[in-house]
Amino acid sequence: MNSQVLNMNEIAGRADQSQLWYAVQTYARHEKAVAERMRTQGLNVFLPLVKEVHRWSDRRKTVHIPLFSCYVFVQMFPTNEDRLKALKTDGVLALVGVRGEGTPIPEEQIAAVRTLVSRDLPWSNHGFLKVGQRVRVRGGALDGTEGIFLSKNGENTLVISVDAIHRSLAIRIDGYDVEPL
Repeated sequence: MNSQVLNMNEIAGRADQSQLWYAVQTYARHEKAVAERMRTQGLNVFLPLVKEVHRWSDRRKTVHIPLFSCYVFVQMFPTNEDRLKALKTDGVLALVGVRGEGTPIPEEQIAAVRTLVSRDLPWSNHGFLKVGQRVRVRGGALDGTEGIFLSKNGENTLVISVDAIHRSLAIRIDGYDVEPL
């Protein structure tokens, strides 16, 4: 009887919460197996796959590989029970985030990745840029220029500073290829 009361309280608590997306780190080349194991446990899983043509000396084959190696996205309630369910899945190393609790990923970011993968658009990996990070421009008139990456009102800007005189210049860099330093 006592366990039924606990289960009812947990169900009532979940009604207040919605499921959130989390990234789970897996062992190398275990992404597909982890995703399948989580699906059999009743978890909603997103494993973005992309096509690649692999060539061997005697043949070519199109294979589907994970877009982000060693990561699977899982949608779950932010409860210890669901975290443990994900963490106990064979092939999982950790939830990505602070103190092993995982950091929720905004739905818009998952939707953007789904759109890119589903439309089979050309893409390339790009270094992750954080606002305030030092970057270098590659190509074009600004090739090799270094500065601080800023984003304001949807416009990407490079701030170039002359420390000795405490002066800075800002230039829009939309359309330029930028790499983190």
